[in-house]
Amino acid sequence: MGEVKGFLKYGRAEYTKEPVSGRLQHWKEFIKLPEEQGLKEQSGRCMDCGVPFCQWGCPVGNIIPAWNDLVNKGQWKDALARLHKTNNFPEFTGRICPAPCENSCTLAINNPAVTIKNIELAIIERGYAEGWVKPEPPQKRSGFKVAVIGSGPAGLACADQLNKKGHQVTVYEKNEVVGGLLTLGIPNFKLEKSVVARRVKRMEQEGVIFKTGVNVGVDVDPNALRKQFNALVLCGGAELPRDIAVPGRELKGVYFAMQYLSQKTRLLMGTKVDNKEFIDVKGKKVVVLGGGDTGSDCVGTSNRLSAAEVLQFELMPKPPVVRADDNPWPNWAFIMRTSTSHEEGCERDYNILTKSFSGDENGNVKMIHAVRLDWSAKDANGRPVMKEVPGSQFEIACDLVFLALGFLSPVKGGLVEKLAVELDPRGNVKAGPDKMTSLPGVFTAGDMTRGQSLVVWAIQEGRTAAENVHEYLIRPGQA
Repeated sequence: MGEVKGFLKYGRAEYTKEPVSGRLQHWKEFIKLPEEQGLKEQSGRCMDCGVPFCQWGCPVGNIIPAWNDLVNKGQWKDALARLHKTNNFPEFTGRICPAPCENSCTLAINNPAVTIKNIELAIIERGYAEGWVKPEPPQKRSGFKVAVIGSGPAGLACADQLNKKGHQVTVYEKNEVVGGLLTLGIPNFKLEKSVVARRVKRMEQEGVIFKTGVNVGVDVDPNALRKQFNALVLCGGAELPRDIAVPGRELKGVYFAMQYLSQKTRLLMGTKVDNKEFIDVKGKKVVVLGGGDTGSDCVGTSNRLSAAEVLQFELMPKPPVVRADDNPWPNWAFIMRTSTSHEEGCERDYNILTKSFSGDENGNVKMIHAVRLDWSAKDANGRPVMKEVPGSQFEIACDLVFLALGFLSPVKGGLVEKLAVELDPRGNVKAGPDKMTSLPGVFTAGDMTRGQSLVVWAIQEGRTAAENVHEYLIRPGQA
């Protein structure tokens, strides 16, 4: 490594953030990475440990110590090449990945981890700035055609890898823009849409065909596509949101989180929304149910749209500040995390179960009725058991409720129904180790088969599916 004792010389230095008062006035990204010398020092904290657990913790297997060393030595172009060997889209993961690699960093046993995510982002952005990220179309075509259905991170990664192999790839996207939740689900202040468009443009220049506004299973028969293409890859995501079956759920003002987030992104893109469908949070009390990233995105979005007050409720207990004894390194640390959106203004509460909603005479939600929970009891397998705390019922006034409770599975109508692919017990598309579904030549990747997960896992799934599709295509007599 460049600095053998760098981890002793330098402390962890995070990116700087625009002050809350300023960043709430716009929708742009608001972080600034350290200057080059600072990044060299941060990469110098990498310990060159005998077993790089950071790679174990990274779903795509990024060769992290190698590009840390290259950055430390100022060899940025080589660092970019090493990064691209394992990750198709470091500009996405460098912004929105929760960095499981840092949880597994050896230094993190008793010190703050290496700033792996920040260094990753610095490498790819340096690559774009220097003009190193250029279209690299395949030198020859295989003659095989593959249809990828869904343009989220799994679909994009799969398409990118297959195109590199020389296959002609067509990506079908039901929405009007490419990117899936990267574009329509994640707010601009976390991932500006020009970042996604930049990568998509490069893929187009390399020969990938994108067809937007085409809902396969509704506008196009997927069985007809099977005849037109040598293979299909289903990357439609897990879009069925988890609902809450309580009295008053039908009241106006109770929305799924993605209804809200995608509408606001579309408005920023210039899409007009019918006044009857417009979700207006200005001057209103907003309650977000669900404590994950999607809930956090609702918080940040509501703050930028001048909500009067934002509260976020979580069913589970408040996480500890440090790892619990049953959550050892190098596993993911289940600890208290505060997002930049929480910093901007939000009251958070835990151990809360919503029992019902009540509204006014016009059918608008006005009150949440809830109860406190106790998770101290364990079942025979040692898992926490949810129990309501007697006498802990309470009410809280609200004007809008956003349900950020996660996603259950792919939507069953249309594509899945018409292909009649086999499903697993959780309702996801079932696939073997080779990512092939119950239909020959039809593969699947990402949340559609894995279930709701991280962007970095979607990229890994897409890459794995692409490798197996390639092997299928080149197998004599198979495609």
